[in-house]
Amino acid sequence: MPIDAAKALAADPRSAEIAWTRKDVLLYHLGIGAGIPATDPDELRYTLESRLHVLPSFATVAGAGSPEVIGGLNAPGVDVDLAKVLHGGQRVELRRPIPVEGRATATSRVAAVYDKGKAAVLVMRTEVADAEGPLWVNEAQIFVRGEGGWGGERGPSARQEPPTTAPDKEVERTVREDQALLYRLSGDWNPLHADPRFAARAGFDRPILHGLCTYGMTLKAVVDTVLGGDVGRVRSYGTRFAGVVFPGETLRIRMWRTDDHAVRVTVTAVERDDAPALADTLVEHA
Repeated sequence: MPIDAAKALAADPRSAEIAWTRKDVLLYHLGIGAGIPATDPDELRYTLESRLHVLPSFATVAGAGSPEVIGGLNAPGVDVDLAKVLHGGQRVELRRPIPVEGRATATSRVAAVYDKGKAAVLVMRTEVADAEGPLWVNEAQIFVRGEGGWGGERGPSARQEPPTTAPDKEVERTVREDQALLYRLSGDWNPLHADPRFAARAGFDRPILHGLCTYGMTLKAVVDTVLGGDVGRVRSYGTRFAGVVFPGETLRIRMWRTDDHAVRVTVTAVERDDAPALADTLVEHA
């Protein structure tokens, strides 16, 4: 079996120094669709260095691209075919606002390995801190097709019933044809998102958008629509990647205020009869 769960869980945490500049932040924001219209004052908060603030989902790429996913696949006891790998879910918890430039230590470990029968799920947890203290915690769920069935723990189910009431807010966001090519410059070089031949080997008729790009586009929509553009209000943001998105499609983002401190979200692909993209999505905020 390519995944040795006991070995992966017993491995020592691995630490790495990461750093980012305002150029990295600007590139990330452009990669998730910021800057349209280019002169909109609300968009300039994401695209102009003199007004810059950092969308919290930048934590998923700061310093190393997609560190939890890449780190999980390089962990002791893990040897899998990249074509069988999908990003199953992502959660980030903010300890304080992310600075526009920074240097920090990221400490990662495999926190859990679950047997889903026809697949395995690795849970990779990364804690990031700088000289002033904790910054954020990332937790990624890595779905590996064909690697389950060894009789391990199935793990918890995070699935929730979708809201049945009309959303409080609903917006649409267009995914540009070149969105994945731009987003991958923030560090996730998986050819699944650029190479048609590799995408075909993974079972897709064309390259798909990074799940974390949809993740970032969605949080930006919530911040801009519900939180008054204030990124500092976000405390945590988690989702399950329920389906793929293709460049050129339109995202339909529906939002429900569950209380004064949380927003539930669903994301679907308009052109494919609202096929699910993100589910079990929750933004907790101040």
